[in-house]
Amino acid sequence: MANTQIPRSNSSCEISRNESSTKKRRMGSGSGSGSGSGSVESLVQLPTALLATIMTKLDISSICLLAITCKTLNSCASSVLSFLQSFHILDLSLSKQLIEPLLPPNPCLRSLKLDCGQLDDSSIELLLKPSLQELCLHNCTYFSGRLLSEIGSRCKDLRSLYLGSAAKESVSAIDLSDVEELLCGCTQLEALSLMLDISGFLRHNFVSTWALASEKLTCLEIGYIPSITVSELLSPNVGPLQGSNQIRPSILPAIQKLSLSVDYITDSMVSTISKGLISLTDLALRDAPLREPGVTFDLTNSGLQHINQHGKLKHLSLVRSQEFLITYFKRVNDLGFLIMADKCAKMESICLGGFCRVTETGFKTILHSCSHLCKLKVSHGSQLTDLVFHDIAATSLSLTDVSLRWCNLLTNNAIKNLVCNMALEVLDLRDCKNLGDEALQAITCLHRLKTLQLDGSNITDEGIAYLRHGTIYSLISLSVRGCKQLTDKCISALFDGSSKLELQKLNLSNLPNLTDNGVLTLAKSQVAISELRMRHCPNIGDASVVALSSMQVDGRGPGSSLRLLDLYNSSGITQVSFQWLKKPYFPKLRWLGLTGSIHRYIIDILARSRPFLHVSSCGEQLGTDWWNKLEGSYVQ
Repeated sequence: MANTQIPRSNSSCEISRNESSTKKRRMGSGSGSGSGSGSVESLVQLPTALLATIMTKLDISSICLLAITCKTLNSCASSVLSFLQSFHILDLSLSKQLIEPLLPPNPCLRSLKLDCGQLDDSSIELLLKPSLQELCLHNCTYFSGRLLSEIGSRCKDLRSLYLGSAAKESVSAIDLSDVEELLCGCTQLEALSLMLDISGFLRHNFVSTWALASEKLTCLEIGYIPSITVSELLSPNVGPLQGSNQIRPSILPAIQKLSLSVDYITDSMVSTISKGLISLTDLALRDAPLREPGVTFDLTNSGLQHINQHGKLKHLSLVRSQEFLITYFKRVNDLGFLIMADKCAKMESICLGGFCRVTETGFKTILHSCSHLCKLKVSHGSQLTDLVFHDIAATSLSLTDVSLRWCNLLTNNAIKNLVCNMALEVLDLRDCKNLGDEALQAITCLHRLKTLQLDGSNITDEGIAYLRHGTIYSLISLSVRGCKQLTDKCISALFDGSSKLELQKLNLSNLPNLTDNGVLTLAKSQVAISELRMRHCPNIGDASVVALSSMQVDGRGPGSSLRLLDLYNSSGITQVSFQWLKKPYFPKLRWLGLTGSIHRYIIDILARSRPFLHVSSCGEQLGTDWWNKLEGSYVQ
């Protein structure tokens, strides 16, 4: 088997070089000598086969970390990379030069997942291995349509394909022939996600091209597609010369999961999908109108009656985004929900956004009809009131994921009733402005809660303290962005003396009363926070950066746990902070948000000195979670 040695200086092993410096010191601390090599020497005495087996259990970053400790482990890592079955790096955007040593010839490689932000067509041969069965390429901005055609010709055994933001910045756009070659070549494809805008293709040609798709294709996601094209693509066709009543099945009859972002969700499109896809179990439709839709290009009560005609639907999402225009589903009311509820008995998750004329009567009917419901998400429910949850305890529901965004009529009483679902793991109450401390007091009984989002609510420091009664010990993610009444005391209430917390993600943005003293308390707690957001905090300054850079978790290096730090538009940050953002501080940091207009030159120097750190100075949201959501809801 070919054995490609990983370079120890100018290579992708530098992904973890900063992280490794502390580990190498710790590995050598038990040797009792100044060489710092005792533990490494003990490790390399293990049989090579055993070392290789151990390495196959690690992620790519950890393998690289081991590779730079000594020649023996470097050689072993190089060998392991030639027979790994999975290669996943999504938190870094690597150049071709850096990723090439990590992707040697490997006939065993089955799954490849990458952020391709620095790659283009010159990397196609490197990435597309014939053995691949799963290929997930995010941020394919600089690739041309050739990527699609080459996947079709090189990856014949592919089962799952995800392409994010393909050809958005490429000089050569995607041609329909590229899609044809992809569909013709990948005859085993079962799941396909194309996060691109296909509105430029001629409708007739695009529809006929999909007749080439794999008969095994059961999951389809498209970034942006006009609703008219959807109707033509999925509508059953009348068979020629077979009589007017002879119906042929849809081009994609095996589809079970369909996710589309369209210009308008219409009655016609919903009806076509429901009739044509007889095996449909998951349906997610999202639109973002550029202008107020007329009755022909809108969803009405009539369209909702076509939902789940074959009775197999378990997951439904109908969302009208307000990305370009403040608009709603104004032609749907309680009657439409009453009609739809009759067909919702087996549904496990429902996501409804923009139904401004549906009252508690309609939403309550849905809740009481879906006895298997685990996930409920409602956004912009402007007439959703506490009465929806008034007698929820009398139902057999066991909700685990609830999101109620921009539902401004909800009060603390709604949450008091909702928490009878003791199995709740996710609770999103962002922009429910009438919620206060009483809601937090009710939430304390949720000992399985992992994600809590309270952005824009009316909570205070005293309310936050209620979380210490139990909920805080299960939380992994907490967001209190824009809760204007919170001060430094909320940090003390949460973290003072609580180093054993599981919390990893914390959003403290838009808190005008948060100061460096609060961040100092957080740093002293030694909680292993990996993502910390403090944008638009006017009283956060250099002292916060110094405190975070010195924070140690479990005796590891300074600032060791943070992977994301967002300080955008925190006006107290000066160029003094930049010396604490350099190596060796924050060794795991991958995303950093700052205000670039103030220190543009220094930011550029910082970005060049830390090539694996994504430095944002324009205010965009950071992290892989964010761009995953963007690509999952791609609009024109």
